[in-house]
Amino acid sequence: MMWSGTVDKLLPLAILTTGAVATDMEVSIFLSFYGLLGFKKEMVKSNQKFSKDFDELVPLVKDRQKLTNGYATWYDMLKKAKATGKVTIKACSSACDLTGVTKDDLDPIVDEVVGIGIYIAEASESQITLFI
Repeated sequence: MMWSGTVDKLLPLAILTTGAVATDMEVSIFLSFYGLLGFKKEMVKSNQKFSKDFDELVPLVKDRQKLTNGYATWYDMLKKAKATGKVTIKACSSACDLTGVTKDDLDPIVDEVVGIGIYIAEASESQITLFI
């Protein structure tokens, strides 16, 4: 479950997803509340928000991106992992209702909008469940 839409959480999500796919695991990402907002069309490529707890990381990350000629963003990593066919991304229908976000507002990387029951069913059968 992806709860946060800040880069300091989205980057680990992408790294964990990439690692899981590299070890031949399937990954299902469930977006809720602030995590959902990080996947809006206008946010996926321009999001520079960090949690206040990690303000000191912002300059380091930006410098690192410059030094490595554009170190892959969380979005680029997630798109690459998703291209393997082993990753699905679902948005929480309740979070969509509460925030006024529709499927059309979300980046195409999001597969569908579903209820919490879908997440619970998948999580109950998964080998690993993370809350980010």
